[in-house]
Amino acid sequence: MKITNFNNFTYCETVGLGNCFTALGKLLGNYLIDAEHVGFNANSGYVYIALDNGISICSLLGGDVEYLATCFETGAEFFFDNYGDCLDKQRALNKAYNQAS
Repeated sequence: MKITNFNNFTYCETVGLGNCFTALGKLLGNYLIDAEHVGFNANSGYVYIALDNGISICSLLGGDVEYLATCFETGAEFFFDNYGDCLDKQRALNKAYNQAS
């Protein structure tokens, strides 16, 4: 797994990353997923763990975890409080993208 854009860890980023790893640990008990990389988006302030299914587990400034689905065609982002809803959205986005291709 690759870690990107962490030049120095601040308190909020570290707490947020811990929240993301805790959420990932809970998911691994119920889903077959792999983490591709861990990063920090300096523009948005989010730390994230990008999963192989297109979903990212995110935390802003050490806050609660959010799950992010992304439309690969438009770049639109959709945030969810739970993984199940995010997974449904990501599957729908992927299906629409594959049908358009």
